[in-house]
Amino acid sequence: MAASELYTKYARVWIPDPEEVWKSAELLKDYKPGDKVLQLRLEEGKDLEYCLDPKTKELPPLRNPDILVGENDLTALSYLHEPAVLHNLKVRFIDSKLIYTYCGIVLVAINPYEQLPIYGEDIINAYSGQNMGDMDPHIFAVAEEAYKQMARDERNQSIIVSGESGAGKTVSAKYAMRYFATVSGSASEANVEEKVLASNPIMESIGNAKTTRNDNSSRFGKYIEIGFDKRYRIIGANMRTYLLEKSRVVFQAEEERNYHIFYQLCASAALPEFKTLRLGNANYFHYTKQGGSPVIDGVDDAKEMVNTRQACTLLGISDSYQMGIFRILAGILHLGNVEFVSRDSDSCTVPPKHEPLIIFCDLMGVEYEEMAHWLCHRKLATATETYIKPISKLHAINARDALAKHIYANLFNWIVDHVNKALHATVKQHSFIGVLDIYGFETFEINSFEQFCINYANEKLQQQFNMHVFKLEQEEYMKEQIPWTLIDFYDNQPCINLIEAKMGVLDLLDEECKMPKGSDDSWAQKLYNTHLNKCTLFEKPRLSNKAFIIKHFADKVEYQCEGFLEKNKDTVYEEQIKVLKSSKKFKLLPELFQDEEKVLSPTSATPSGRVPLSRTAVKPAKARPGQASKEHKKTVGHQFRNSLHLLMETLNATTPHYVRCIKPNDFKFPFTFDEKRAVQQLRACGVLETIRISAAGFPSRWTYQEFFSRYRVLMKQRDVLGDRKQTCKNVLEKLIQDKDKYQFGKTKIFFRAGQVAYLEKIRADKLRAACIRIQKTIRGWLMRKKYMRMRKAAITIQRHVRGYQARCYAKFLRRTRAAITIQKFQRMYVVRKRYQRMRATTIALQALLRGYMVRNKYQMMLREHKTVIIQKHVRGWLARLHYRRILKAIVYLQCCYRRMMAKRELKKLKIEARSVERYKKLHIGLENKIMQLQRKIDEQNKEYKSLLEKMSNLEITYSTETEKLRNDVERLRMSEEEAKNATNRVISLQEEIAKLRKELHQTQSEKKTIEEWADKYKHDTEQLVSELKEQNTLLKTEKEELNRRIHDQAREITESMERKLVEETKQLELDLNDERLRYQNLLNEFSRLEERYDDLKDEMNLMVSIPKPGHKRTDSTHSSNESEYTFSSEITEAEDLPVRMEQEPSEKKAPLDMSLFLKLQKRVTELEQEKQSLQDELDRKEEQALRAKAKEEERPPMRGAELEYESLKRQELESENKKLKNELNELQKALTETRAPEVTAPGAPAYRVLLDQLTSVSEELEVRKEEVLILRSQLVSQKEAIQPKNTMTDATLLLEDVQKMKDKGEIAQAYIGLKETNRLLESQLQSQKKSHENELESLRGEIQSLKEENNRQQQLLAQNLQLPPEARIEASLQHEITRLTNENLDLMEQLEKQDKTVRKLKKQLKVFAKKIGELEVGQMENISPGQIIDEPIRPVNIPRKEKDFQGMLEYKREDEQKLVKNLILELKPRGVAVNLIPGLPAYILFMCVRHADYLNDDQKVRSLLTSTINGIKKVLKKRGDDFETVSFWLSNTCRFLHCLKQYSGEEGFMKHNTPRQNEHCLTNFDLAEYRQVLSDLAIQIYQQLVRVLENILQPMIVSGMLEHETIQGVSGVKPTGLRKRTSSIADEGTYTLDSIIRQLNSFHSVMCQHGMDPELIKQVVKQMFYIIGAVTLNNLLLRKDMCSWSKGMQIRYNVSQLEEWLRDKNLMNSGAKETLEPLIQAAQLLQVKKKTDEDAEAICSMCNALTTAQIVKVLNLYTPVNEFEERVLVSFIRTIQVRLRDRKDSPQLLMDAKHIFPVTFPFNPSSLALETIQIPASLGLGFISRV
Repeated sequence: MAASELYTKYARVWIPDPEEVWKSAELLKDYKPGDKVLQLRLEEGKDLEYCLDPKTKELPPLRNPDILVGENDLTALSYLHEPAVLHNLKVRFIDSKLIYTYCGIVLVAINPYEQLPIYGEDIINAYSGQNMGDMDPHIFAVAEEAYKQMARDERNQSIIVSGESGAGKTVSAKYAMRYFATVSGSASEANVEEKVLASNPIMESIGNAKTTRNDNSSRFGKYIEIGFDKRYRIIGANMRTYLLEKSRVVFQAEEERNYHIFYQLCASAALPEFKTLRLGNANYFHYTKQGGSPVIDGVDDAKEMVNTRQACTLLGISDSYQMGIFRILAGILHLGNVEFVSRDSDSCTVPPKHEPLIIFCDLMGVEYEEMAHWLCHRKLATATETYIKPISKLHAINARDALAKHIYANLFNWIVDHVNKALHATVKQHSFIGVLDIYGFETFEINSFEQFCINYANEKLQQQFNMHVFKLEQEEYMKEQIPWTLIDFYDNQPCINLIEAKMGVLDLLDEECKMPKGSDDSWAQKLYNTHLNKCTLFEKPRLSNKAFIIKHFADKVEYQCEGFLEKNKDTVYEEQIKVLKSSKKFKLLPELFQDEEKVLSPTSATPSGRVPLSRTAVKPAKARPGQASKEHKKTVGHQFRNSLHLLMETLNATTPHYVRCIKPNDFKFPFTFDEKRAVQQLRACGVLETIRISAAGFPSRWTYQEFFSRYRVLMKQRDVLGDRKQTCKNVLEKLIQDKDKYQFGKTKIFFRAGQVAYLEKIRADKLRAACIRIQKTIRGWLMRKKYMRMRKAAITIQRHVRGYQARCYAKFLRRTRAAITIQKFQRMYVVRKRYQRMRATTIALQALLRGYMVRNKYQMMLREHKTVIIQKHVRGWLARLHYRRILKAIVYLQCCYRRMMAKRELKKLKIEARSVERYKKLHIGLENKIMQLQRKIDEQNKEYKSLLEKMSNLEITYSTETEKLRNDVERLRMSEEEAKNATNRVISLQEEIAKLRKELHQTQSEKKTIEEWADKYKHDTEQLVSELKEQNTLLKTEKEELNRRIHDQAREITESMERKLVEETKQLELDLNDERLRYQNLLNEFSRLEERYDDLKDEMNLMVSIPKPGHKRTDSTHSSNESEYTFSSEITEAEDLPVRMEQEPSEKKAPLDMSLFLKLQKRVTELEQEKQSLQDELDRKEEQALRAKAKEEERPPMRGAELEYESLKRQELESENKKLKNELNELQKALTETRAPEVTAPGAPAYRVLLDQLTSVSEELEVRKEEVLILRSQLVSQKEAIQPKNTMTDATLLLEDVQKMKDKGEIAQAYIGLKETNRLLESQLQSQKKSHENELESLRGEIQSLKEENNRQQQLLAQNLQLPPEARIEASLQHEITRLTNENLDLMEQLEKQDKTVRKLKKQLKVFAKKIGELEVGQMENISPGQIIDEPIRPVNIPRKEKDFQGMLEYKREDEQKLVKNLILELKPRGVAVNLIPGLPAYILFMCVRHADYLNDDQKVRSLLTSTINGIKKVLKKRGDDFETVSFWLSNTCRFLHCLKQYSGEEGFMKHNTPRQNEHCLTNFDLAEYRQVLSDLAIQIYQQLVRVLENILQPMIVSGMLEHETIQGVSGVKPTGLRKRTSSIADEGTYTLDSIIRQLNSFHSVMCQHGMDPELIKQVVKQMFYIIGAVTLNNLLLRKDMCSWSKGMQIRYNVSQLEEWLRDKNLMNSGAKETLEPLIQAAQLLQVKKKTDEDAEAICSMCNALTTAQIVKVLNLYTPVNEFEERVLVSFIRTIQVRLRDRKDSPQLLMDAKHIFPVTFPFNPSSLALETIQIPASLGLGFISRV
């Protein structure tokens, strides 16, 4: 095809871009050959001129059509090149959130850096059994393909997972192993799959570390072989490891960590068991702090330590060994802290009593001095002598690090060994699946020996991958028989030869290691000399002489030679190893190195011949003599090469499956795609090479039918022939002229790259032209219709408008005349009013103005007068103020002047005082003055004494005179007070008189004011009364309005409460259904365990029983089975029913407790083991008994004594029974003699006494009866053990055996006793187990219900506290209503219980009355008690008529087995359904039960019911996969149950009975407990029926509902890739929708023929439709190719067909349609618009049955099939997620297709009269007679 046909205007191409790698552009004009420039327009609108390469003239790659973008398989793309692959991956990863994509046989997995809900068990079940191309790409699909091919081809498989560090290799491998563990299960009870999964946390802790690219990077490669047995169940596993990065133990780069286990130990250092390790923070140890990043965000190392220890325990590593491992690891940490002190340049020493070394030696159990010595010295051996040499500090540090690495490597190998031992298969391995998790291609800034080995391994894997892809491609061509030429592909064998061939890099490295003075520099020179300029793949860097470059298949890598020799030698000093081996306190440590010796020996290979590399990567300094020393000298590179060859041999012997993990960005951002990094990895992992190989051949492949369906539009009618193959050939020859562009195979058409895109372009052009023609015609027709409609409407409008205008004009004239008249009078009125208003206004203004002027004049005069007064006072004040200021100034001046004068005087005095003469003058007269002063003082002292004497005399006289004067003053004061009092009284009286006068005046004025106020108050009161009356009327109206509102509100509240009550009732019904579902699930599990128990019991019986000729199953075994079943059913009823009744009122029911279920399974397993041990013991005892039989010949007669004792016991019990009956007779006589009605009334004391006595007597009778039954059963069993059976064929042999037993009585008796003991122990064990399980289940239920109630109360309390007061009141009312409803339900249950108890008591009274009557008759006829017991008791009060059948069937006790055999075990359902009435076996069985009830034979009733139930179980176990059989017995079991209810005598079940049917009710026994057993049996049969129809429908659903094209031509077929996809074209043998409907018709007709209840049929149909909807929706959610508009139309059509089937069968009210609602909404979601916010709102409101995860998944998977459809934008999906953010639904993506709705059996009474039923002879029941 010419380029000019493809590179036309608007064609889209890819052009290189430095940032985005490739950028999309559009051609602006057609390309013509010879053009040097392309005119392009980028997506952002920028125009660009793209220059073509003048040499190659190569055009830019074309872009694929939009409908091919986002394909599951990259090989389905029409244009296969790098930009197409990159764009497809980006669209799937970013837009659709799909991380998996196929690329031919390779699964490309992009790390999302986010937890995705796509790995649950429901997803595993969805992928199980599916073809790889049918489902969306997934790691589970690859695992399923490997598992399927292993089982189909019987060939071992391998899954090769590779990628960069951080790309998700380990996680992918982990999920693959989880898939195998889940799908296959375990072949033994050892839970091997759990151990396989448990090995992951151990290996991650010791082999994974944090790097700059990955927080959990695997630093070793591993290959895990998962072994399977012949039934393809996991039996074991084996792990091989490769190239552990030991250097990480002693060194970590920045932002990196050591292995996780060290940090887990440091985080758990505070645990008591780790105290002896003397650990601390990770920053304390040198080996854990170098990276500076000891913590990983979101990872709890202490918690991870717990997981690691649990995994070790699960894998059988004991606690002592675990502590030993932790001791070694702690010792490595302490060893890293050992420091050295230099003594000189060539020697060093350890500091004395160095604490880290002391701790290391204590932990390792070695001598401190020895270890300190050999850390600083080494031993050198020559040919003649050995001497010890000190080493420098640098060498000592290197030796310490080498020792630490060596210890860790050996510990790693030891743990791997023990993991392999734990995973070792105990049985022979049939096949295996290997999972290879190995490092991808690595290139860093500095690349060393580790990167060299990693890239070498990737070269080998890439070569194997290329060969496999090439092989598959050529096989496909040969299979289709098309001519092919050898495809040229990249062969990396030259690069491999450069590395591993003779004189290659590894060979030269090993040779240099053998040299005494070999160095990295000399090795580099050898490399240059050998390969430089001789090998094109080897280069030398320009600026370095210590590095080399190798051109790998992915990229060029520069390796630094430094460290290559040391890492290849991996030297450790042997003396240090000997010190560690000498440890006697620590046994684990020598084990590590002993194991090393074994591995290094030449004969120590594994049985399969493989030698794990990681166990051989150690080389001591000194070799041992012999062959072992030669093996010891093998270098790491040599060992790695050998192990790699073994790995390649293993992979070549298996079928490989490839998983390529891609790291989308280096920053671990979720769903962020870096194109540059992705392209690097795609080139490195071989994906682009796969694309290139595919593109070189015929990458696009179509079957002839698919091609015809897709491109039928390009054909004309005459081109269509009957032969599709010839039709396709004819069309292709016309469409594509170049025949080299396609080839015709046997079943497919093969196209070159780009041809499908060309065909799609032609198809789209033709469809576009057809659309344009259709649009043209439709638009013309629409416009003509619109024009005619508009013309007709315009004429009509004109007619009406013109009439309307004329009428409006006449009306206008009339209105104008009237308006003029109105205006005249109006204007006159307005003018007159205006004049009057102006006149009044003028007068008023004049009056106001004049008054205003007068008032202003008065105010002016008043202000002038007041101003004069103010001026007078102000002027006076100012004058006084002026005077005071002047006076103050004068005084101030005087003071200033006086101060000045005083200062002058003071100055003079100071000057005088300073002069000497002044001092002298002063001192001259100073002495005289002192003398004078002394004399004056003496004189004054004398005067002072004389004055004192005078003063004392005066004081005495003064005191006497003062006393006299005081008395006089007191007398005068008294008289003065009296005078004052008199005057005060006079004054007060005068004041009082004046006050009274004043009060009188005030009273008179107040009286006047009060009178005035009273008049005013009276007036106001009258006015107020009138206002109050008005308000009263208003209030009355308001009151009436409020009453009306209150009534309305009360009515609304009542209605709302009723609605809430209805809602709560519905919720309670839902809770009841949930509880019923839980109970039925438990019942299902119980039945499964019961079947398992029966199988084990049958196996045990087969093992125990001694084969004899003609031996058959005897009645004794049957009776034992009956008793066991009865016991188990009673236990189940007694313990399960109260739990159900207690849990029904609760609002929220607990789901099935899986932990309890697993514990119960484990307990059953233990019990089976105990049972097996007892069985072994029994076998041993039997062998001993048989050996003893041969020796003993005599038997003492002991059996007779035992029989006599038991007969005496029986007689004693019968006599006691007779006494009790006599007491009953006496009570009856006493009751008949006392005729007073008040005495015998129900409430009388005598009646109550009688009732109590009867109750106690009945209890005693029941006890005695049970004892009699026990003795009878023992007698029967003992007789059967002694006497011969009639069923034996050879009587002579039996008599001889009996004779031998008589002769050897002692041993036989011991054997029988031992057998009985074992049987008793077994029954006790079963009873204890069941009682324990039931008690545990009831306690768990009670705890769960209490927890739920507590949580519910707390939630209600929290919600009420958050609500406002009004809402709080409403919530409290609602809560109270709920509580009352629950109490009401409880009371109703209690009432039902009491009613039931009353009915039982009444029946007991009836029974005792009959027995009393029988005893009276017996006494009258003198019948002995023994005869009364032996003969059947028949009630005499039932009237009998001759030839009047009572609806009962009589049979003999010995015919019971025959009845069960003919009526149940050997009955053919088809014959009964066609020829006889529905439910006939149920009617026959009930009529037999009626007769046993009529005879009052409880043992016969119990035996018949138990045999019936066991027989039905046997039939279902034998033919449980036959729908007809299961349906038949479900119908009959339900009819039997309804009969037991209808004729039980309970009023609730007798409403629809006829009088005759009421006479047929059971009279003696209450079979309510057996009704529950039958109900449980019906539930089990129903669940089995659902499983059967599910197995039948399952293969049809996906093909019929999704894949089959019901409406032909609607859904187009898209191109597919290498993975085969199921075709949507109906081939022969494929299922269609008609197949499903035919199957539904078959199910329905069978159920109707069997007479199944209509309600039960509705439930079965609802379950079938749920299965159809769930399976269809689950497949839709996992298949991108099914999510399109046309497929939505197909699904809706198919659903409409199913709804039509429901209408035809009158089953629309069965609820089946509602189960399809999620599928209907998913189909609608595929068809609705998905663009605007209104569309988002419509989708959110429409898809209420789908979860948010399902809606988003469908939108992400939506794929256009034609170019006219558009993809869903990412922004629209984000809008949907935001709108659905508050929706509370399940996060689970898939529906539970295994879910079974709880079944109910509504009571359905039969109108059939029992006496009219005839027993056909075909049933073989001639031994039964009608009564």
